[in-house]
Amino acid sequence: MIKTLLVEDNMFMQNHFAQILRNESGFELCGVYRDAFDAEAVCRQNAIDLVVMDVQTLHNHSGLAAGQRIRAATRTKVVIVTSLIDPEILAGAKAGGADSLWYKDHGEAELMDVIRRTLKGERVFPEASPSVELKGFFSDDISPRQLAILRRFVKGMTYDEIAEELKITKNGVRWNINEIVDKGGFQNKHELLAALIENKLIVTTLEDE
Repeated sequence: MIKTLLVEDNMFMQNHFAQILRNESGFELCGVYRDAFDAEAVCRQNAIDLVVMDVQTLHNHSGLAAGQRIRAATRTKVVIVTSLIDPEILAGAKAGGADSLWYKDHGEAELMDVIRRTLKGERVFPEASPSVELKGFFSDDISPRQLAILRRFVKGMTYDEIAEELKITKNGVRWNINEIVDKGGFQNKHELLAALIENKLIVTTLEDE
């Protein structure tokens, strides 16, 4: 039996994923948690084969941070499941936060395929995070540099601070933000930022410790 933990703070999705795992032959659901750090503690004390874990869990605790520590300390396989399309989430999973990643808008059959392939030793990741429509354009129309600027702006950094950190001019910061506002048909930069957060394109609230 594959001893499995599930980490999901949304109760509807928690029940949904738990039912999927309970219906699969060969899997023993040993625990269901809302906080990634709780599951991490269990993995350190027990022989767990698999953790299926959300990225943003209770208290904003990061499933990627917990996953990286679980993988470093145990032989447990970690499959991240998420609806967050922030490219940094996928990059963090590939960099060591998970053995595989699956987006929640994909089918249940695909989830179990990813899990079974992961248990066989594969690392299964999409080539890119999903693209979503942001009013007048799609998220993959935003360049990596523009996304880096927007990420810092969402965090509350000033144009001067963004320019210094990214080694560009203040006017360059302003031009890029204004270009995205104009391209998308947003009324102002605040409407743009609301769309970025609502569509889960930029996530800045994850707690690693």
